[in-house]
Amino acid sequence: MNRSGAFQFADPEKMRTTTLSRFLRSAGAILAGLIAVIVLSTATDAVLHSSGIFPPLGTPMNDSQFALALGYRSIFAIAGCYIAARIAPGRPMRHALILGAIGFVLSLIGTIATWNGGPEFARKWYPIALVVTSIPCGWLGGKIQQVTSSR
Repeated sequence: MNRSGAFQFADPEKMRTTTLSRFLRSAGAILAGLIAVIVLSTATDAVLHSSGIFPPLGTPMNDSQFALALGYRSIFAIAGCYIAARIAPGRPMRHALILGAIGFVLSLIGTIATWNGGPEFARKWYPIALVVTSIPCGWLGGKIQQVTSSR
């Protein structure tokens, strides 16, 4: 109600602009987190392959090499979800979990695509672990953002 007691309706054009702006900021936050995960993971993979810690591309890796990859990819996933939550315009945990769900879908697609892909994909536990840890990494990234923002 305005001062005269009449109902005042919101400006529909302003509401559309605000809604679109908020959606774009949300999408940008999620995209920023996703890009961080992809860049960090790809760069680390490249360094480990070029330094000899990982074998050349196309050559099978052993379990300890896959465990190392799972470790740093999990840390990067948590960091990316933290970034998404940190720069989200609202509902930070939701943004972190959306990115975790995107990671789940991408990991599942990768698992299906490489399931019978040859000797370099012989370790089945690794892609399954990426799928299983995606949502928990999203939650943990969101939780870390909650704890650090409440200080």
